[in-house]
Amino acid sequence: MANTSVAPEKADNGSTQRRLRGSLGVAAIVFIVVAAASPLGVIGGPVPLGIAFGNGAGFPFTYVIATVVLLLFAVGFTAATPFVKSAGAFFAYVDKGLGRGPGIGAAFVALFSYLTLEAAVFGLFGPGLNGLLQTWGVPDVPWWIYAIAGLVIAGVLGYFHIEISGRVLAVLLVLEVVIVLALDFVVVFLNGGGPEGYSNGIFNLADITSGAPGFGILFAILSFIGFEATAIFRDEAKNPERTIPRATYISLILIGVFYAVSSWVLVSANGQSKVVGIASENYGTLLADTTTQYLGKVGGDIIQVLFVTSLFACILSFHNIVSRYLFALSAKRVLPHGLSQPHKRFGSPSRASVTTAIAVLVLIVLAVVLNLDAIAQYYTWLAGISSVGIVLLLAITSVSVIAIFAKDKHNLSPWKTIVAPVLSLIGLLVFLFLILQNLPALLVENDGAAWAYGPGSWIVLALLVLAFIAGPIFAAIKKDVEVE
Repeated sequence: MANTSVAPEKADNGSTQRRLRGSLGVAAIVFIVVAAASPLGVIGGPVPLGIAFGNGAGFPFTYVIATVVLLLFAVGFTAATPFVKSAGAFFAYVDKGLGRGPGIGAAFVALFSYLTLEAAVFGLFGPGLNGLLQTWGVPDVPWWIYAIAGLVIAGVLGYFHIEISGRVLAVLLVLEVVIVLALDFVVVFLNGGGPEGYSNGIFNLADITSGAPGFGILFAILSFIGFEATAIFRDEAKNPERTIPRATYISLILIGVFYAVSSWVLVSANGQSKVVGIASENYGTLLADTTTQYLGKVGGDIIQVLFVTSLFACILSFHNIVSRYLFALSAKRVLPHGLSQPHKRFGSPSRASVTTAIAVLVLIVLAVVLNLDAIAQYYTWLAGISSVGIVLLLAITSVSVIAIFAKDKHNLSPWKTIVAPVLSLIGLLVFLFLILQNLPALLVENDGAAWAYGPGSWIVLALLVLAFIAGPIFAAIKKDVEVE
């Protein structure tokens, strides 16, 4: 039984800190974080898009590149974990390395990015559930009705102890991974890879650099968003100095290997020479069609159900992440302090969970009022904000880790304190460049031409820049913000 005592603790400076309580182990945090990455949602969404509009048969290799860069990031990130005592994730690391102003700015960007991503996924969940139920004879209804119903369930689960969400996510995650692994097994071991055998595009430089590899990298990076949130569960983790690093590495490796292998299988299953054309015409149903072909109609039906539950698992994970950001920032008095009052029985950020649900509800209502298309506008616009914001934060956090160890190396090796963080920073800056270059395509504006920025792209950048520069301004005005 987890310890759910929520008595306030005294910080070293004598101020009262409010902390969440829990006993999350490595496995529980991995389930939450990997569920946020939505493995089945990625194989059914970004992967077909990356194949169709990125670098085709070479797209699976982009997951190898992304995994390597993010593992380099994890080296410095986890090495700094024992010296960053707050459960504020990005906020805590940037605050420790670069100071209170940039730290609060990073917190605002992180909160904005994760909140918009949680809200964005409802733009896929609502239509997805509606389409699924229609195949069972349920009448067509507006997407936002199902979105709000899903939001209520996520809000209720977020209100209770984190281990309840962890159990729900574990079940959903296992089911979605099993069906994809079943497809992988049948294609690889029972069908010799597919109509053209095993694809060699993942190893072929000509395929890897074909088409638009920058656009492929964009979708690969989008697939990993959420892995870095392991640190936000610091207060609810058993032995966080060991649990957080282990959960981070395990999550990254599992996600990276799963995406690389499963995307390669999807290419092989459809034929390396034909997959781009097939994906371009049917990217929305590529996974379901392929599963039906190899696992039969029952497999295709299962994948449709699990695709929707995968999206809900993603929503629930990000709801928990956003709630804990709100809680951590309010505990620091960056946001109203009342949000950092844990639930007396569950030890959960119950008030922050309700606040998160209300904020997402406002965004859904705005989409309805503005008559936005659920996927082409609502989802893509909010996902654009998230992709730029999270990669920007990863780069800033890399700089912060370098700054932390520049002050005190804590007898750690140069590999952990400078080499890996610098290499990850270089890789992340390249990723950020590619995402900014392809942002118009992601936002479906100006025919998707690189750097052809329209109003949407400029608005995304302006919102993120304003969120970050608000940090130093806020820090200068509000003097009672608690620092570590």
